[in-house]
Amino acid sequence: MVAGLGIAGLTSYFAVLPLPYTSGFVAATMASCGGMVWFSNSQLKEYAKSLNSPEGLSSAFQRTHMNEIRNADEYTTNVWQRVRDHLRVGLESFGLDNVPAISKKELDHMNLILESEVPRLRRLASPTHFGSKKSE
Repeated sequence: MVAGLGIAGLTSYFAVLPLPYTSGFVAATMASCGGMVWFSNSQLKEYAKSLNSPEGLSSAFQRTHMNEIRNADEYTTNVWQRVRDHLRVGLESFGLDNVPAISKKELDHMNLILESEVPRLRRLASPTHFGSKKSE
């Protein structure tokens, strides 16, 4: 909108166009900017709706947990099956646009937990460790 008003101002200043032409140019610029904002918002709403659908959530899970799916990690798959519907309901009630973005530090910390702490705890809880004594 600012660019359109600036161009209209320059046009009227340098070309000395009559005011009706300049006003029409400004109105057309404002209308096209408003149309682009409306179109972008409607596309974002449709995309958010598709992300929050069962298919969209499953697709996001498959993209982010490709290694676990490839390795047939039953634990991850079972947790996803239990969490998926609750996540969808929570996102529908809270709204996808109200979910805050995660920082790189938080993401790195979460990946550290998932990649090192969870496997370590699984190894400790595995049946081969029950009843075994720690060698000193």
